[in-house]
Amino acid sequence: MIGISKLYCGAVEASDALRYGRDSKELPSHLLQFSKDKKPVVVWNMTRRCNLKCVHCYAQAVDPDGQDEISTEQAKTIIKDLAEFGAPVMLFSGGEPLVRKDLPELAKFATAQGMRAVISTNGTLITKEKARELKEIGLSYVGISMDGGEEIHDKFRGVPGSYKKAIQGIENCKAEGLKVGLRFTLNKRNQGEVPKLFELLEDLEVPRICFYHLVYSGRGSELIKEDLSHQETRDVLDLIMDRTKALFDKGKEKEVLTVDNHADGPYVYLRMLREDPERAKEVMKLLSFNEGNNSGRGIGCISWDGQVHADQFWRNHTFGNVLERPFSEIWMDEKIELLHKLKDKKSHVGGRCATCKYLEICGGNFRARAEAFYGDEWAQDPACYLTDEEIKR
Repeated sequence: MIGISKLYCGAVEASDALRYGRDSKELPSHLLQFSKDKKPVVVWNMTRRCNLKCVHCYAQAVDPDGQDEISTEQAKTIIKDLAEFGAPVMLFSGGEPLVRKDLPELAKFATAQGMRAVISTNGTLITKEKARELKEIGLSYVGISMDGGEEIHDKFRGVPGSYKKAIQGIENCKAEGLKVGLRFTLNKRNQGEVPKLFELLEDLEVPRICFYHLVYSGRGSELIKEDLSHQETRDVLDLIMDRTKALFDKGKEKEVLTVDNHADGPYVYLRMLREDPERAKEVMKLLSFNEGNNSGRGIGCISWDGQVHADQFWRNHTFGNVLERPFSEIWMDEKIELLHKLKDKKSHVGGRCATCKYLEICGGNFRARAEAFYGDEWAQDPACYLTDEEIKR
């Protein structure tokens, strides 16, 4: 996760993180990416069920009717272990997490254990009553996925009317004072919609947006040929930086982040180096705190059936099951070779990554993409768009 507004627009200084000792338990949510202990933010895909049929769904979601593998009481046992382990955030995802009737109960249980509870949702099920309930239980954040304007969004979501319902969900969250943000996955089908997302951000007075790079997993693996080219990625990053800065200049500061391509960090640094060398030094310090990709270390995933993965996109490697063994034990088990190596992936990556001068701040980028493309989890990330000249030591 790369904070464009934090880095490029100067919304955060290194001293802001240092003030809290960079301890994940102490850091406010907007600084959590700069923690030094990297206790994992855990994504729990609490259900595979969903009311939509999104073409890029990494979970390959199924019909909303049916039962879930993990019961409410089993889920509470899992959450308690995570809290005691020191995981700072529980991210409830799916499928669509709101199809589970016990989501509010489980989110409230997580906050009672001292964790921050957030949800990733399509927004269509957030009625006024549901928004009020989510606010009352102490939910920290609601991330609502958007794919562009109404026509593009509904095509991606596979259900007519999804756009209007998602917009209403955003308005319902705002009316209850619940922090809400947008999530947008970049690909060739919707790259032209980026300006519309910035317009939504401004018009709806939403404080936050995350732009996700495409990861080749689930239904997203079928879109591998629709990932942006390296030049298209550079162009869209410049556009995101430009539009973010324009909002800051208008006094409408928003939190803008990019996710799942840590080449974005060096790219922001290189642009800042040209525009403001002094600020570039601060950007480099913040990137060194961030450390780049943290799959298997600072982020982890629990699937709907209890399987533990390095992140929510990389499901072909399973390290254990929380219905059989606590997450905390699985996560720290040095006998699980791949998981152990991921704690220090910089020592194992190959290709261009191994000799890149930005390895320390990128972390070797996304291993799931490398394996999907090359059949080797330690190969270079094919989505790295930095040139050989830019990464030369």
